Order: sequence, then C-alpha cells, then structure tokens
Amino acid sequence: MTAPALSALAPQIASCNPESLSVAHAQQLIREYVQPIESSEMAGLNDALCRVLAEDVISPIDVPAHDNSAMDGYAFRSGDLGASPATLTVVGTAFAGHKYGGAVAPGECVRIMTGAVMPMDCDTVVPQELVTSASETSMTLAPGVVRPGDNRRLKGEDLAAGKPALRKGKTLHAADLGLLASLGIGQVPVQRRLCVAVFSTGDELRGIGQQLDEGCIYDSNRYTIRAMLARLGCDVIDMGIVKDDRESLEAALRTACENADAIITSGGVSVGEADFTREMMARLGDVAFWKLAMRPGRPMAFGRIASNGKSAYLFGLPGNPVAVMVTFYFFARDALLRMMGAAGDSTPSMRVASQSAIRKKPGRTEFQRGILTSDANGNPQVRVTGSQGSGILRSMSEANCMIILGHEQGNVNAGDPVDVVLFDGLC
Repeated sequence: MTAPALSALAPQIASCNPESLSVAHAQQLIREYVQPIESSEMAGLNDALCRVLAEDVISPIDVPAHDNSAMDGYAFRSGDLGASPATLTVVGTAFAGHKYGGAVAPGECVRIMTGAVMPMDCDTVVPQELVTSASETSMTLAPGVVRPGDNRRLKGEDLAAGKPALRKGKTLHAADLGLLASLGIGQVPVQRRLCVAVFSTGDELRGIGQQLDEGCIYDSNRYTIRAMLARLGCDVIDMGIVKDDRESLEAALRTACENADAIITSGGVSVGEADFTREMMARLGDVAFWKLAMRPGRPMAFGRIASNGKSAYLFGLPGNPVAVMVTFYFFARDALLRMMGAAGDSTPSMRVASQSAIRKKPGRTEFQRGILTSDANGNPQVRVTGSQGSGILRSMSEANCMIILGHEQGNVNAGDPVDVVLFDGLC
C-alpha cells in the first residue's frame, strides 16, 4: 500500500499547525502515513517470542480433545444426585492418559484424576475433598455439594478444530507459544524482523572510550534507542556518530535508507541547529519538521526518504536524552509496531492518584517521569521523580512509569487522578 504524502494528510486534520502540533495530531499523522511491511517468514516456537503473526493460526485439533475431569475426585452419573446422601460403588480408576474403558451403571462411580478422560455415561465430577466418606470400594456425597455437569471440561470448549487459535497481527507472548505447542504446532508464519538504522548527530558527541574534550559529551542516545529497539525485536544497524556537515549527513542517510526499513536519528532537528540537516532530510524525500506542543521533546522530524530506488521511514528525534525516550515511546514505537503489522491499540495507560500537586499549563501535553507505588491500603499512587529537565537521564532510570498530563489539562492537585503508562515491557 502506498502512503499518501504528508502534505496531503496534514490539511485533513483540524488545527494541524506544524509550528505547534498537538501530540494527538502528530500521532494521527504518523498512524495514517506509516504502512505495514508485507514480508513474512516461518519461525520455530523457540524463536517466535515477541514476533508478530503474519497469518491466522487455525487449530488442527479440539482442545480439550475429549471430555475430561477438571478435578481429582469421582466421576458419576448426575442422575444419582438427589435430596438424600448418595453412596456409590467405586468400579475403577481413570488416570490422565489412561482412559477407563468400562461401563458405569447407575449407583456406580469411577475414581478420576485431573485431565483424565470422562468415563462413558459419566457427566459430573465431585472433588475428593467434598465427599463425606470414601474407601477403595465406595464413596458417599451429601446432597447439594455439586450440580449436574460440574467439574467436567467439554471436548473443544477451549478451542474447536478448524477455528482460529491466534489471529494475524498478534504479538506472540509466552502463553501464546504454550497454546501453539498444545496444538502440536511447531512453526508459525511471522512478519520478518524490521531493520532499523540508528545514528546520532553532533560535533560535540564522543563515543565511549574516547577522550572528552572541553564542551563535549558522551553519546548516550544510541544506546538508549538500541535497547528500546531490541525490546521490539528489531534488527539494528548502528551507524555511530555522524558529523555536522552536509556530506557526512547525506552519506549516512543514503546508506541507512538503502539498508533499513526505518531510520532513527537523534539531534539536528531543533531550531538553531545546522540548517543543512533539515534541508538534507527534506531534499531526500517527504519529510515534515514539527514543533510539537509537548514537553519534553518539542522538535521532531518525520517522513520517508529515498535513495537509489530504496526508501525508509525517518524519525528525527531531539538530542536531549529524556526527549529521545519520550518521543520514541509515544511516536516511533507505535509506528514501528504498525510497520510490523502488529494489531492492537497504542500503549495502554491507567488512572492513578497523584501523591502531590503538579504544576501544568493548558495548551501542551507533558510527560513527567513518575514512580508508581501503593499506599497503606494497597491503592496505586504515583509521584514525580523530582526535577523534570529533559537532559536528566537519571530521572528516567529512577522512574518506573510516565505521567501523562493532557493537552488541555491544567494544574493537578494532590489526590487527583492522572494517566500513567508503565515502563514495564517498554524499556
């Protein structure tokens, strides 16, 4: 599917002002612009964790394959239940994997284990702890302890043969792999891994191990971005640090474009940065430069560039370390998942009481680093980590969630509910 031009999409969104673009509008533009990559491969279960299904998986069998017992106890006919205690004769035992093949007449029962096939003519199981008395030859149960059909799992009640077990677009987690194994399926069609090229721009940046000259800093953003991409299961091309000049930047963008599905850069998109950075990105393709109504992470570039017949989506993130993580989480991450063909909504949030007041002016979205805990009654609560400067990477390390203060939201009082996104599974 061919993506429409960004210039054509923007007018369709009300109040789409690139000089002060709301978070919601930017997310909508990215969502409508980015298209899934249609390319798949087969993966064994041991290699399928966090991969995205490329097709529906159809169950080849009924689950469970037979009516079976949900409890250790005694299987019998529900017609033996009545208003008086019932004493039934034990005529055999059914173990998981070893079916009891005999008949069970009225007034008889079979000792049965969890998962064992229900004996013929039996439709109810009483758990062993609910019987009044039991011996090797008989069992007595009181009236009302079970109802007809209790503790019996029906053939195919979990999953019927020929029905979808997992849908296309599902990101496979541990439980999904167990489900597939229970169906005897050892390989599944998955979307191929995305390849993402990453580099940082800035003459002030130094790599780990290099000497820090006056005014220089170590490049932390590439390591942060690489780690976040690894959590998404992407293959990464690390292109290092690119100098602030036209030739270096053009060469890096072309190389990245020709070898990756997406490019993520940090730095070089702010007002006052070298003009050739913006000029180069725009010259190579369909790229928009936004001033987002958010904090942190105001400047951002997004679009698609091309070189020698190949193209890649581009995410030009800010240079400040916290802003890099915020813009990745709330813009790039969902776009990459869409490229993978992953189904589902954006990053889920929860409502939690704020422990203290938070100052906030309407007119922009703010992402504050938070620490989610529980109060004395076990109710969730959240507090900010302290100073929220966009260069304080330590605050992201201390936080376990992000507090999202909406575009129109004002000051928060202690005890007010706020939206929170957990970092667990994101970073």
